Amino acid sequence: MKILLKLLGIVRFSVWWIALAVIAGFATVGSSIGLLMTAAWLLAKASLQPSFHELQIGIVGVRFFGIARGVLRYTERLVSHNTTFRLLATIRVWFYKALEPLAPARIQHYKSADLLQRIAGDIDTLENLYARIIAPPLVAILVSALMWVLLGSFSWQLFLALFIFQILAAIVIPLASYLLTRKIDRKLPEVTTSRQAAVIDFVQGMAELRLFNKIGNQENILRQLEQQEQRLRKQQELIRHAHEPLTGLCMNGAVVSALMILQPMLQSGALDSIWSGVIIIGIMASFEAFLPIPEAAGHLEADRQAGKRIFDIIDAKPEVTTPQHPAVLPQDHTIRFENVSFTYPESTGPVLRNITFSIPQGKKAAIVGPSGAGKSTIAALLHRFYNPSAGRITIGETDITRMDPDNVRSMIGTVSQRTYLFARTIRENLQLGNPEADDEQLQKALVEAGLASFTTRLDQWAGQHGMQLSGGERQRLALARAILHDAPVLLLDEATASLDTITEKAIMQNMMAVGSSRTLLHITHRLYGMERFDMILVLENGQITQQGTHEELLEKNGSYAAMWNLQNRTSPAQDS
Repeated sequence: MKILLKLLGIVRFSVWWIALAVIAGFATVGSSIGLLMTAAWLLAKASLQPSFHELQIGIVGVRFFGIARGVLRYTERLVSHNTTFRLLATIRVWFYKALEPLAPARIQHYKSADLLQRIAGDIDTLENLYARIIAPPLVAILVSALMWVLLGSFSWQLFLALFIFQILAAIVIPLASYLLTRKIDRKLPEVTTSRQAAVIDFVQGMAELRLFNKIGNQENILRQLEQQEQRLRKQQELIRHAHEPLTGLCMNGAVVSALMILQPMLQSGALDSIWSGVIIIGIMASFEAFLPIPEAAGHLEADRQAGKRIFDIIDAKPEVTTPQHPAVLPQDHTIRFENVSFTYPESTGPVLRNITFSIPQGKKAAIVGPSGAGKSTIAALLHRFYNPSAGRITIGETDITRMDPDNVRSMIGTVSQRTYLFARTIRENLQLGNPEADDEQLQKALVEAGLASFTTRLDQWAGQHGMQLSGGERQRLALARAILHDAPVLLLDEATASLDTITEKAIMQNMMAVGSSRTLLHITHRLYGMERFDMILVLENGQITQQGTHEELLEKNGSYAAMWNLQNRTSPAQDS
């Protein structure tokens, strides 16, 4: 219930649309009841062969309710769909706004299929929130109140009989449906997520599966998951398809009870025989409002689980927050780490230990070291994806925790090892760096990044993850995007790690040229071009063990010299 209340809190801004849709739904069912009861009265009255004048009110009533029913049904559908789409839009916008501050720190441990299921599947599931959970009970309550007043005016026994069978239709059957589908609705999203993850693995790992002749194994896993999902959905539908006949039994029970109550009233003359048919038809028509309620209960657990999975993400506390009064952007772009230590959430030990360094504005610095030393963590801290566990990071004289995270990132152009290119055109991927850039600016950035041949291919499709391009082209495109971003700091995070030596050298030359007027920070474990940097920091086990220029570090004959000699296939003796 807590989850549903939180969901209702999100859609409270659409309360007037919900109220209008409920009123339209009540008016639609009410007009159906009015049409059938008026028609029953008209037929019964006409069988007595009265004057035409006595039938006029019935004829007018049938015409009125007949026209009203069609108009109101259309209005109810129009308003209901509009309300549903508004609620979905509200929930989606709310979710994305709440999700953005959590990325990447709080969502990186989720599988992509799991996130997709929550972002798309679970939010789509909440489409039922209004149409099948909120509206039907409210409409049924209003219709019940109308029928209680009508039947109560004839006999309190009729009111009681209808009330009992309405309780069965509105509470007992839905409760049974909820209890029977609860376990299925909890299990189904897990199986669906596993199946989606298996599909993604199958598609993205097709080449490897063929190489190791394991396609059959993955197909078996997919088949088992699909069969399990299908079995759960069949069980779910079997229960839901029982709703209508069970509600029909309640309606028939109410009709039989009403006939038993009406019989002595007719025999005693307490009730005109014309009204007996009208009452029975009215009771039958009123159960139209109760048909969706068991289905609402069937969707209740699915919506609750969808809401729970969404709030599991959203309720996480953001790793970084925007200060209430953010500091202005500094004019000095000197980067300083002062006694910075950092431990990842749920990690057993620190990744960085009391590191201190300074990169003056306009200088070029490299941070080198083996994999797992903490190099990329420095980049994550500088981007304000995380806050330091201890110490502080400043740009100029301003602590970056006092700055808006978006403003910090606007000062840094980044080229990473795993550059993400969208399944869009070259132009659209470049404009991520500067949405206002015209073709001339795009072409200039491509030339600076060493992609002169792309200046006439701006509308070429990059493919998913940029798979229509080579690895070198993807990295050059990322560099062009960073050029368009025109930030005072250029950060290269293992930007050439997966490239061959020739391509790496060519791209590094482009990057050094681009960074000539910027503060440049190059994070790498490959030591090509180190002589071009003003300073080099050697990071090992989360600590800076050496610092200096390329020549100074070689003279010290420490860990940097060992890495250099190993990568250049020379021994210390030969080097000396």
